Amino acid sequence: MPRFLTACFALLLALAATDPAVAQCAGRNLFDDMAPERKAEIDAATAAVPFASGNFWRATRGDEVITIAGTYHFDDPRHGPTIAALAPMIATATTVLVEAGPKEEKALMDLVAREPSRMLITSGPTLFEQLPPEVWTQLADAMSKRGIPGFMAAKFRPWYILAVLAVPPCAMTEMTKPRGLDTLVIEEALARNKPIRALEPFETIFRIFDSMSEAEIMAMLQSTLAIEDRAEDHAATLADSYFAGESRVIWELMRFVSYDLPGYTRDQVDAEFLKMEEVLMKARNRAWIPVLTQAASEGPAFAAFGALHLSGEEGVLNLLKSEGFTLEELSL
Repeated sequence: MPRFLTACFALLLALAATDPAVAQCAGRNLFDDMAPERKAEIDAATAAVPFASGNFWRATRGDEVITIAGTYHFDDPRHGPTIAALAPMIATATTVLVEAGPKEEKALMDLVAREPSRMLITSGPTLFEQLPPEVWTQLADAMSKRGIPGFMAAKFRPWYILAVLAVPPCAMTEMTKPRGLDTLVIEEALARNKPIRALEPFETIFRIFDSMSEAEIMAMLQSTLAIEDRAEDHAATLADSYFAGESRVIWELMRFVSYDLPGYTRDQVDAEFLKMEEVLMKARNRAWIPVLTQAASEGPAFAAFGALHLSGEEGVLNLLKSEGFTLEELSL
């Protein structure tokens, strides 16, 4: 599996899975040094996707209303004005929906505590024994930069290593105090005694990786090290694009970066992208629609989830449109 799949997974973690702080990172926006012709291609590919821009929306079908916030799970001071603008909408909601609420987070932690093999290699060869020496050296160095010594990293399952490597070293110090937009929405809902409902089961992350072969995950683990030296640049580009309301452009950026990798045709790249989009986004989007519409039938609903879930033929917005909802972009 080519390295771009790992890059896409890392981006999805940012917009749809984890919450470390990256505001203090000093990366450079990758678009700043890009040839105008390539940027134009990426912009055209982005524009061809339904609902490619905009983070905040209102979906209406008769008396049913869903206010939607596409989120950026990393910490950033720019969330302050956003949550202030969203607070009145949360206050009027009957239900607040998020990918995982406090109950789900606790359930996940309890499961890992009961079954450490979900996260750790508890039997058989460790990563130190499984990986080629040169790859292990790279991995141990990357984990060490994130404050995790090699002897510990060797016992982590590959999927968890991927999750850690998705966070640039400069962001690791804030991992214990996540302040992404999802967290701020949950805090606002709790402060207003609003019911919080999860969009999906807490064990979804395990189902995602169960759908991948061990060989695919190990290949992703090895390939992600190839972009380790640009981790901060990817983080900066991701943040800038999100706050410009252009999250989808990141997905298309990684597609075009992948077109330039040796040994892969555009058809191969597009096929792999379809696979990853199905596993990481489309399947989950389809499963969320009944949850969203059920909540809307009970009163005004407020939903917050990763911004990459908004766009696409089977993005949440287009799926709601196919269910008869009218979509209106909100300017905060």
